[in-house]
Amino acid sequence: MAAQEFDYVIVGGGSAGCALAGRLSEDPGTTVCVLEAGGADSSVFVRAPLGIIVMVPWGLMNSWHYFTTPQKGFGGRKGFQPRGKVLGGSSSINAMVYTRCNRNDYDGWAAGGNPGWSYADLLPLFKRAENSHCFTDNEYHGNNGPLHVSYLRSPSPANEAFRAACVEKGIPLNPDYNGASQFGISPTQATQYNGERWNAARAYLHANADRKNLTVLNGCHTRKVLFEGKTAVGVEVRRDGQVHQIRARKEVILSAGAFGSPQLLMLSGIGPAAHLQQHGIAVLHDLPGVGQNLQDHVTSNLIYRTPRWKDTVGISVRGAWEIIKAIFQWRKERKGWITTCVSESNGFISTCGNPDHPDIQLAFLPSIVDDHTRKTHLGHGYTLHTTLMRPKSRGSVTLQSADPYQAPAIDPGFFTHPDDMAVAIKGARMGFEILEAKAMAPYRGKRLHPFDVNDDKAMEAFLRATCDTEYHPVGTCKMGPDTDPMAVVDAQLRVRGVQALRVVDASIMPALTTGNTNAPSMVIGEKAADLIRAGG
Repeated sequence: MAAQEFDYVIVGGGSAGCALAGRLSEDPGTTVCVLEAGGADSSVFVRAPLGIIVMVPWGLMNSWHYFTTPQKGFGGRKGFQPRGKVLGGSSSINAMVYTRCNRNDYDGWAAGGNPGWSYADLLPLFKRAENSHCFTDNEYHGNNGPLHVSYLRSPSPANEAFRAACVEKGIPLNPDYNGASQFGISPTQATQYNGERWNAARAYLHANADRKNLTVLNGCHTRKVLFEGKTAVGVEVRRDGQVHQIRARKEVILSAGAFGSPQLLMLSGIGPAAHLQQHGIAVLHDLPGVGQNLQDHVTSNLIYRTPRWKDTVGISVRGAWEIIKAIFQWRKERKGWITTCVSESNGFISTCGNPDHPDIQLAFLPSIVDDHTRKTHLGHGYTLHTTLMRPKSRGSVTLQSADPYQAPAIDPGFFTHPDDMAVAIKGARMGFEILEAKAMAPYRGKRLHPFDVNDDKAMEAFLRATCDTEYHPVGTCKMGPDTDPMAVVDAQLRVRGVQALRVVDASIMPALTTGNTNAPSMVIGEKAADLIRAGG
């Protein structure tokens, strides 16, 4: 690969990076290069929504397949952290749930010294990005954007029983959790179109593949950012066994995610000075917040067996035959079980009576999902995730060495703040009450993990033994004002202390959002494009 030069070099072809590249390359006079460590997203396992059960649990393809350090809050157990290593990033391996999160999240960012990041500022960008097949002529939704959003084509009938159980327990049906109010239970809005996954690459890159000014390079493992003085001028990458330099005339932009972006900053000499020196890395700029402030949603797995095997995905002779038939149905009609995003109903509830800013997300899965499906169980069942939305626990991403090919040390610090366990217990107990409601009786079999749900100590032991990530790490390159000593980027997403370098991905979130982070990550890319084009 000959030395190349572009106006903008974007490291990471994930949700934010794809959105940013798609928007910047709208100007034919601007050249953009996207560097993705993984391969193309053309696999049928990416296109077929249920392909996640092949890609994610065992890291067979398209995933970095990370693990956390031993978690004290999990009794020393390591957590699982799959991240997309493929064009489209984690939008190519996720559950496709399209959630914009809560207006209070973004208003909190703005109030914390980040002008331009309020809900009112971002709503037009969510609408600009979206092509909703769920709503038309709606003040909250767009119908002309590149990102298709649809209801599932073949949801399980079990969802109707689950939503009825929610209503039975005082949780209202919500016609749109991305609309006026987030509170309540709803059918999932998914980044799908015609029964296929619609990832960020399909939305922002493939649709613009004919642009001469847009270059996408797969299989590029970025080793470090190159500087002249304190100005970023390019990156060093390894591709096909060879090391190359790719130069940036205007800016280098890191979109490598909450783990990859801080790792690259530190490998490039930007981060906590003592930590860099410990690994023999020359300090270009001492920036103590790099890799700190890691936050992630921690979720429970409330699992019941069911006699209604036809309405669930399970491990049985009958279930296997249903999946075989479903493969042919998907190939012919793009309907059936293969179109499921698994997380088929989503809701937002409050343990403290605050419907304006719920603190627990419900996700109903018509399958037994134990330890990310890595623990297999014969038979059929269903799972309810009760996910802690705004944890107070904080963790970190640090280097294990100066080797750019070694995974970083990921420590989310799950349940290290005592308030998190207290809220998680309340949320899980509310979840069990829903699953024990009359409406669920036709589906309800035995619980997979029986214990006394009214015993706080038993509940805590269950959660510590079984909880894990909901795949939403953020915050490790925190956005914040000059007065915040832990801020890594400013409100224009420029890295403090150096020039021509930005971070554009979920790592810039000052605080975790109330819901899935994929849609917000794409809007961070949309926002960054506007900032760059405006000269910010």
